[in-house]
Amino acid sequence: MHPTDAQEGRPSGREIRLVARPTGEPGPENFELVRSTVPALQHNQILVRNTWMSVDPYMRGRMDDRKSYIAPFRLGATLDGGAIGEVVSSQVDTIPVGATVSHFLGWREYAVLDGANATVVDTTIAPAEAYLGVLGTPGLTAYVALTDTAPVRPGDVVFVSAAAGAVGSVAGQLARKLGAGTVIGSAGGPEKARRLVDDFGFDVAIDYRAGSVARQLAAAVPGGIDVYLDNVGGDQLAAAIGALHVGGRVALVGAISSYNATAPVPGPANLALTVTKRLSLRGMIVTDHLQRLPEYVALAAGWLADGTLRTESTVLEGIEQAPAAFLGMLRGANTGKMLVRLGD
Repeated sequence: MHPTDAQEGRPSGREIRLVARPTGEPGPENFELVRSTVPALQHNQILVRNTWMSVDPYMRGRMDDRKSYIAPFRLGATLDGGAIGEVVSSQVDTIPVGATVSHFLGWREYAVLDGANATVVDTTIAPAEAYLGVLGTPGLTAYVALTDTAPVRPGDVVFVSAAAGAVGSVAGQLARKLGAGTVIGSAGGPEKARRLVDDFGFDVAIDYRAGSVARQLAAAVPGGIDVYLDNVGGDQLAAAIGALHVGGRVALVGAISSYNATAPVPGPANLALTVTKRLSLRGMIVTDHLQRLPEYVALAAGWLADGTLRTESTVLEGIEQAPAAFLGMLRGANTGKMLVRLGD
């Protein structure tokens, strides 16, 4: 049970606010845990008790005060992001009390939001938390990247960076389903590299901490690659450019290696190869493709049910652990999706 405000009779809950913009790598000092009373419910709104919340790499960019595809977090305000919860009060006819919904007001124990900004999810086909990972935007990112942004063709050699993460671990498996002949993944450390092969079905795993990615990639697939899904940027993007065949395709999904940079990061030194090899490097933002989520969920839920799509989460317990989860995710502490469980 959570405390209620004595005067209003409304629940109060804890939330995480951004109190200082980080310079370089964020730390605990950038966050504050506070308790606040939940706003009164208005017409066409719902009150959700959040049970799960997501932390994601893109949130680091929102901590800087600069223009991007999504607005920066406001100092002193509660952070936001993907969350799953149970509806405990509703002024929306189509969203009953007891429904499980996904929405974007994470980083808090209770959320009041318009019904139009919540989506009822089906927990009979997958656990609720799956809608923040394999059945949510990370899974959709992998799907769109490999079917549209840098489409995989039968027999292709596909390379995925950050392959043990939320997007990468799904992408390697989807590449196989799309007909890839060989799938290579990079991850940090021997244990993650082992799991890429043993648990997620990659043919070859590269440990980027063990030495040059370019040399390891050349040794793994001396004939080169056709498709690269880039979550990292930096030397892994350069390695992929060097290994790509003529007409190769790259989906630029993220560049986590530069997110904490305090000065402009130079591009790959071999960028001229994109001309001579006639490469396609195309960026993608998953929110441009949300209309494809039902299509993807219908496929992925079936694959989860028959065991041909495996997924994993790294879970920290309690809203107070949300900053630690976020910081750990930026450092690669997670396998699969990094989540925070707020309650049952």
